Amino acid sequence: MASPERQNTDADDSRRTIFIVVGVVSLVLIAGLLYWMTRPGASTGSGPPRLEGALRPGSPEFEQYKSKIVLDKPEATEATRPIGDIVMTLKTTARNFTGRTISGLEIYAAVVDMQGQPVKERTVIVVPSSRMGQTVSELEPNRTLEIPIVIDGMSKEADRANIKMEVAAIKFK
Repeated sequence: MASPERQNTDADDSRRTIFIVVGVVSLVLIAGLLYWMTRPGASTGSGPPRLEGALRPGSPEFEQYKSKIVLDKPEATEATRPIGDIVMTLKTTARNFTGRTISGLEIYAAVVDMQGQPVKERTVIVVPSSRMGQTVSELEPNRTLEIPIVIDGMSKEADRANIKMEVAAIKFK
């Protein structure tokens, strides 16, 4: 029969082994999750969203109405995430002076370098959309809409010289 000290040592060894295995598996899962979240294109899906049947650059109607959808000068805030990348939130206010109700609005946002080349960019459908518990289904004439767009995954070394936001597509009711 084994002594009580020998039984305690065996129990301690098996507990220690279980803790080590659980710790290693947890570290592997966390590392895999962090890798998956920081991959380029991980948060963009299968490409930028597109409004179907919308007016786009190149059409005469787009150029006519784009000048009547005024975007205020964009502002940005930035934060560093624990995984080491930079997240920027670009904000502007859209003002509808077209005289028509907008049922679809696509906005292009970019962080650009000193040469004006995009460091990171994103296109978002802001009408219709649902955010912060509110559903925005249209933008009526002479109304405004605050537009925040989050751009993530930038390295700390990236040249973040400026920001820009512009209308990418318009659809009317």
